[in-house]
Order: sequence, then C-alpha cells, then structure tokens
Amino acid sequence: MNRIYYAHSGNKSDKSDWQLLSDHLKKVGSIAAENARYFDASILAKNAGLLHDLGKYTEAFQKRLEGGIRVDHATAGAQIVVKKWGNFGKVLAYIIAGHHTGLANGIDSGKDRSTLDDRLKKTIPELDRAWGEEIALPDQLSFPSFKPTGFQTAFLIRMLFSCLVDADFIDTEKFYQELEGNQKKRGNHPPLKKLQQTLNSHLEDLRNNVVSNSSGTVNELRQEVLDYSRQQALLSPGLFSLTVPTGGGKTLTSMAFALDHAIKHQLRRVIYVIPFTSIIEQNAKVFRDAFKELGDGIVLEHHSAFDDEKFKNSEETKDKLKLAMENWDAPVVVTTAVQFFESLFADRKSKCRKLHNITGSVIILDEAQMLPLKLLRPTMAAIDELARNYKCSVVLCTATQPALLHPEFPNGFKNVREIAPDPPELYIKLDRVTVRYIGDQTDEQLNERIKNNKQILVIVNNRRHARALYDLIGASKSHYHLTTLMCAKHRKKVLDTIREKLKAGEQCKVISTSLIEAGVDVSFPRLMRAETGLDSVAQAAGRCNREDEASKEDSEVLIFTTPEWKAPSEIDQYAASMRHVLRNHEGNLLAPEAIKAYFEDVYWRKGDELDAKKLLKTHRDHHAKLTFPFQTIASEYRIIESYMYPIIIAYDDEAEALIEKLRYSEFVGSTARKLQPYLVQVPEQAFIGLKSAGAIETVQPEKFGDQFILLINMDLYSDKAGLNWDDPYFIATERLII
Repeated sequence: MNRIYYAHSGNKSDKSDWQLLSDHLKKVGSIAAENARYFDASILAKNAGLLHDLGKYTEAFQKRLEGGIRVDHATAGAQIVVKKWGNFGKVLAYIIAGHHTGLANGIDSGKDRSTLDDRLKKTIPELDRAWGEEIALPDQLSFPSFKPTGFQTAFLIRMLFSCLVDADFIDTEKFYQELEGNQKKRGNHPPLKKLQQTLNSHLEDLRNNVVSNSSGTVNELRQEVLDYSRQQALLSPGLFSLTVPTGGGKTLTSMAFALDHAIKHQLRRVIYVIPFTSIIEQNAKVFRDAFKELGDGIVLEHHSAFDDEKFKNSEETKDKLKLAMENWDAPVVVTTAVQFFESLFADRKSKCRKLHNITGSVIILDEAQMLPLKLLRPTMAAIDELARNYKCSVVLCTATQPALLHPEFPNGFKNVREIAPDPPELYIKLDRVTVRYIGDQTDEQLNERIKNNKQILVIVNNRRHARALYDLIGASKSHYHLTTLMCAKHRKKVLDTIREKLKAGEQCKVISTSLIEAGVDVSFPRLMRAETGLDSVAQAAGRCNREDEASKEDSEVLIFTTPEWKAPSEIDQYAASMRHVLRNHEGNLLAPEAIKAYFEDVYWRKGDELDAKKLLKTHRDHHAKLTFPFQTIASEYRIIESYMYPIIIAYDDEAEALIEKLRYSEFVGSTARKLQPYLVQVPEQAFIGLKSAGAIETVQPEKFGDQFILLINMDLYSDKAGLNWDDPYFIATERLII
C-alpha cells in the first residue's frame, strides 16, 4: 500500500481532516491557471501549481507536519521542471523555488536568498515515486502567443509568480477556514454593469445639483468632455490619453470611460493610480460617494505604508491565513504610483501577489506627467507591456501630457489615442488664470503680498520653508498651513475648513507644500508658486479660479524664486527647463505647445538618466540564459529611494481606539489599514532623533519588529503644523525647563 502524503495538517490525530497533497497541488494548479487566463499562460501557471510543493513528497516533510524541523520543500519542484523541460523550465523554476521566500537572482547572490543556480545544484531528499503517479505533466510547454524579449520574459515570470502565490494562499486559506468552520466568501462583487448604472445616477445627480457659484460655461465643458470621452469607450483596448485642463472633470470622466470600456471589452476591474499617498483618501472618497448605494467593498484603497509581510508572527503554515496581503480582488482599486509600479518590478510575494489581478483591467494613471524620471524608460516598458500582452487598457490622464505621448517623440509611446475632445481648444476655453514670473521674493516680501490679499494660496518647495513662512505671517484664525507632516485625517479637517472659508468669502491665507497641487479641490483668487517645473505650475494653477468665479485678468498665478531657500537639486533642474520655455512662451506659459516644449527639454536634459539604474539593459543582458537578478532589480526600482518610517499619530478618538487594539492584537492586518490616515512618514534622520529623545515607542516589537511606531510625545505634534521633528532633543529639554 502506497504511503499517503499530506500538504497541510488538521486537528485530528487520525489525519482524517488533513489535506491530501495531491488535492492541494491540483487545486492550486487549477486556481493558478484561472489566474493566468488574461495573458494566455494558463498551462504554464497550472504546471507551476502542480509542482510547487513537490518537496512535500518526502518523509522529512511529513514529519514536519507532525511537529518536526523545517524542511525545504520548494527546491524539488524547481529541479524537476529544469530536468524535464530544460532551460525553458527555468521560467517555472524561479517561481516554484521562490513561492515562499520570493524571486531570487539567477546567478549573482542577493542579500538574503540563495540564487536559483544554487537551488538547482542543491542536494535535497529523494522524492517518493508516488508523485509521478498522482501528478500528470505534459511532455512540452510553450510561451504565451507573444514572443518575449528579455524584459517581457522577466515580466511574465513575475506574473506567473503572482498566479502561483495567490492560488497557494487561497487554497490554503480555504482549507483552514473549512477546518475551523469559518469559511468566508471571496469576491462576490456586483457586476461592472451595476457600477456603471450607479455611476450614471450619481453623474445625473451632480448635473442636477450644480454648485450655485459655478460658471455655466465650465459645467457645460465638463459635460462635453464627459460625453465625448464615453463615446470613445468603443475603441479597441490599448493605450489612451485623457488631456483635460485642471478643473475639467478628469476624475469622474476617466471612471465613466473606464467602466464603459471595460463592459464593452469584457475587462474586469478599474485600477486608479495616483501620484501621492497624501491625496489617495480624497480620490477614493470621490469613488466611494459615487458607488455608496452598492455598499462597502466596491472600492479598495491600497497604499500600505506598513510592510505586509511583517504582519505574521510565526512560521507555521496556518499563519498564511493571517497575512494581511491584498490581491486586489475588487471592482475598483485606488492605489499609489509607488505601490503600483514597484509591485510590477517586485520580488516578494506580498508585493507580487496582486499582479495577476492587474491583467484584464482598465488602468487610469492620474497625473501621468509625474511618472518617475529616473525610472521612466522601464516604467514606460511596463505600461506598454500591460497594454500589449496582458489585455489592459491604460489611460494616461493629465492636464499636461508629456512629450513622450506624441508620435514624433523618440522612443515614446505608440498608438496612444486621445479620448478628450480637441485638447488645444479645451485649453483655450478653460484658460482661467494669468501666469506671471515675478523673480526673487524674500520671505518678508511674500509676507507683504499675503497681507495685501484677502484670500491667497502660497506653495513652496519644502516643508521647512512652509513652516518658516507660516510662522512669519503669524497665528490667526484665517491663516492655515498644509504639510505632509500632518496626518491625512488632520489635513482633511484643515482643508474642509479652508473650503468653507473660501465659499463664504472670508479671509483665508494658506501656506502649503506641493501636496495641495494634485487633485485637491480648492479655488483661490490669487496664488503664488515657488519656482519649479512647468507641470507643477500648471497643477498649482488648477487651484486658482477653479470654478471660473472671476475674470482671467483678476486671477493671477505668480511664480517666484526664493534666494533664502534654495530648491532641491531635482526641482532646480525642472525649474531650469521651465525658464527655458518661459523665454519663448512668456504670454502663454500653460498652452499645450509650451508644455510639450517643457517636457522635451526635461527629457533632453535627463538623457540616459531616464533609466538611471540601467534596468532595461539588465533585463537584456540576462535574457539568453534566463539568469534574471530579480532581487537586485526590485531593490533598484525604487520610486522613493530613502526609506521613510511611518509614525502613528493619536490624532483623535478613533486613532486612540485603533492604537489600543494594536497593542493587544495578535494579528493586525485590518487594524493597520485603518491606521493609514493617521500616519506621518519621516526620514531616517528624523526617526533616529525622535527615538533618541524618547518621543516614540514601538508597539509589540516582539511580534512585529519596528513595524508600528507610535508618537508618545504629542507635544511634538501641533494642531497648526503637524509633527515637528527638526530638533526633538531641544524641544524635550526646553519643555523640562518650562
């Protein structure tokens, strides 16, 4: 009688409730195959699932299930696929070998993982021949219908890795939920047709409740843009652009197009990608309001500042249930550019698990001009690959389309179809501000201008300058400060007050960093912007005369330089390109031809820096022998290179209740997500200073390491300006003296 092999242990000593290994492998293979259906790789994914736990066909692993020592059960399947299918099998070997630890480098060692080459040479226990009787494999495998290049092959491996790790998680989760009598249904979302109908009703309500002080012309133009863009949803899937000046209604127009297009072409979800964590909550709220009658769970907001892989506190297989990973199984996903693009180049399963659910989607890249320049070429390659081979439609949505979207721009996107009606004409119709360059302004001069305006917004290039200028204008009920040193809940409260003041015509003077530029719905009669890139100037201008309340001549955007506050080097480079364009377009600085000239100059100045890490070359160099350095690539593709430490702020009663739960919970994934609006992210220098001053503490470090850091000295958090971490030693000492 053949021995019975198990994948997961149950509760009963007679093993009658244990999961059979062959059942697990076949179920994972089936789920993985379904995951891969949108990119024609179901056979590859199925066989990865069938072989991923092959190393469990050993006496050693079966003893592990009974409480024995840990056993490497992933290497066996990797060795088998290479033995059976040669170099081609290495595509599956990467994902099988890494389905617990992550994708490894092919040959050059990463910092904490053996290379695939080392794993393929590793001596492991011999498998019981039972596996060959229980698992049937094809004689040959083949790539999907497209012929992969180096970049495309590595991209395919990550997608297959996603299919496998998600399938493994789902089947394991299902087994343990049934074992515990606590099965939860995944998905079960309403069809996109229902979302479309609900959005239509919401848009009709908005149309019937136009804000009384909005210009009829502006609303007519927004409706024109919406109607025209929705007609373009019939176009075949691929790359699109939505070029609409700020205030033209891009957010809901892009969602309406996306739903119409998805329904027409049998796509399955909409993924909305925004540039900044600071505005994700308000964008998600726009969509939640639109779909609120459908209940919770329609809009998934994912921008985790916490490291999902650290939410586990045990190596036991059952704890897979407790990992707080998202696989983006929702009709509408709102996420950040950092989360979205870093996942496409990731090596860890917590980042990669969702990738297969990107396929067959409509992806809206909000503020597309803000794609990271140092990574622009590999980022463009990823966007193009999603549209070309993974049944995605990508909408590059912005008021200032970069030159790389124009057909004549070298190495730019090809076949990008515009879905807005006549963008140059829209610019003319929605041109509501006068932009002037006024040169050097000291803080005292800025203060005088602020005093002389009833309502004004001043945007500067760094948080220290914003704080100094705010302190200079003095405390007042009409003075406000916005910075990412405030948690999102705090910023929302301040913005709500600012909107009320503006609407009532009361005094309102705001000092802000650039966080207010992207998608924040405010409208000032006068705005000042510290010298920066022209795209940022255009975004800032969208906060001036937004609803066409005043004449263009009375609505000024003044660009100034700050000799007392030198701009960061990268911003200074963008400002140089802006000055270059200013010489030829002084009277019409925000016109489409000026924006195009600006981006051409930016790209010319950057040159090879558009792939500063040479990631495309790395992919090409490792293609022939399939030796991709996945771990290295993931570490190199970092939109934000310096690590930022999330500090939890006990801003209100809700935050305090969540923090209390965090202190005593064993598994905290949902609590961590609910705490995201209460985070302030600080660089390492600030973290060290706060820690040295005893201003912060780590919650449950024995379980979660340094994952959850709480500000305990709330004297350092101001209701006016957020967290002040410049010199916590001094602040602490000063308070002791007082």
